[in-house]
Amino acid sequence: MDVLIIGGGLAGLAAALDLAGRGHAVAVAERRPYPFHRVCGEYVSNEVRPYLARLGADPAPLGPAAIGRFELSSPAGRVLRSPLDLGGFGVSRYALDEFLYRRALAAGVQFYLPATVAGVAFDAAAGRHAVALADGRTLAPRVVLGAYGKRANLDRQLARPFFRQRSPYLGVKYHLRLPGHARDVIALHNFRDGYAGISAIEGDKLCFCYLTTRQNLKAHGGTVAAMEAAVLHRNPHLRAIFHEAEFLYPQPEVINEISFAPKQPVEQHVLMCGDAAGLITPLCGNGMAMALHGAALASAAAHDFLAEKTGRAGMETAYAGAWQAQFGARLRVGRAVQGLFGGPVLSEAAVGALRHWPGAVRALMRRTHGAAF
Repeated sequence: MDVLIIGGGLAGLAAALDLAGRGHAVAVAERRPYPFHRVCGEYVSNEVRPYLARLGADPAPLGPAAIGRFELSSPAGRVLRSPLDLGGFGVSRYALDEFLYRRALAAGVQFYLPATVAGVAFDAAAGRHAVALADGRTLAPRVVLGAYGKRANLDRQLARPFFRQRSPYLGVKYHLRLPGHARDVIALHNFRDGYAGISAIEGDKLCFCYLTTRQNLKAHGGTVAAMEAAVLHRNPHLRAIFHEAEFLYPQPEVINEISFAPKQPVEQHVLMCGDAAGLITPLCGNGMAMALHGAALASAAAHDFLAEKTGRAGMETAYAGAWQAQFGARLRVGRAVQGLFGGPVLSEAAVGALRHWPGAVRALMRRTHGAAF
């Protein structure tokens, strides 16, 4: 086996398609069988369209929504509006991940599914990794890509510093229908200690996803519904969504311990991709594009190593440098922007100021998005 990819989300599936297309023997270990829902804003910047086309995975057959406008509301309901220079598309992870999975199967990628990776160790003498699956099987790939998401027990085993730091954030996602919502708009609505995003996906559905804190949840009895009624409904735009929308499944998808702390793109000879390498704040709306772009960078570095154009140290140095050059500034800007929102007073002031400064809004967007690749 040339490459084992731990995690079959966007980054893992794109890297599998990329490396298989370059002639390498690729396997993916994923914990859950497809299709399944993930907590995700489900908006993708158009910067990824050329790459997906090169992978033979243009999402057009899924009927994604075309998105070209942005709105941001303060907790009291004041609204900032701006065009999206590059634009994007909306598609559910339920549909997109399944689509990429089927493409990867057709390309000859092997899947361990469902499978949990219990441990990864590098054997320097053999020049390979020893990867232990929870069912007792052991794999020996030459290259390992870690594309397993925001936080996993594998981070503990790899002794990644961020894992020891508790994160206050949790994410909640629904799919819904909401007559009258413009399908070309992605809207972000602030509330105390959080913000929510809503945008169209395939069919006549919308993705409604929000980030808040465990403390916000705890303060309202530990139930999502009570917190929504007491906190989110104070923003009139969010109150209208909850009152007027048809929610398409009875319970939301929820994820805890979302960390925006800096991470390293290479850990113990594992090339990290997607959220495992670094997570941009949802307010910046570009995590899915970053996952795909990171897969492209990791695949290029791994290919040069497997083709014996460079050694392992060269592969790791090249990938870490490319990753930092492409995403380091985006993540720093994202963390800074995050600090402007969540508190009612500061959020109101930020939205009020930015409404009259459209050049600043577009400059921030450019700093958190990349060019087509």
